[in-house]
Amino acid sequence: MRTIDLSPLYRSLVGFDRLADQLDAAARNEAASGYPPYNIERTGENAYRIEIAVAGFKPEELNVEVKENLLTVTGRKAANDEAKQYLHRGLAERNFERKFQLTDYLVVVDADLSNGLLSIALKRELPEALKPRSVEIKTPATSTLIEGEKAA
Repeated sequence: MRTIDLSPLYRSLVGFDRLADQLDAAARNEAASGYPPYNIERTGENAYRIEIAVAGFKPEELNVEVKENLLTVTGRKAANDEAKQYLHRGLAERNFERKFQLTDYLVVVDADLSNGLLSIALKRELPEALKPRSVEIKTPATSTLIEGEKAA
């Protein structure tokens, strides 16, 4: 396993400690478990999709929750009381919890379960105050004209 020392970030970048903490948390979560496998796809300039392989899970056994920029997907298999005798058991069907750290203003739009894949659609929605806006440039002629209009 590869470890990354983020202490130089703390020494030289003031105010970026939150970013370093997020990188640290992401590295810990990746090392924890590779189950279930997933894809992260960029579907547009401000749109993303996370696809998680959840073969054998029913919609009522899955939970998608967002809290404080943390997307948590959990799968809890109901206890199977049937006595089955497997010759080979290749489908994991075990409980899981997968976490994704989301950036600010990234919201979950939709979640869909189809063909054993849970697809979660995400979209970046910037508030109006953060969107680029055009500012009118005034010249002395237009400033005088505008002041004259106000006086009239």
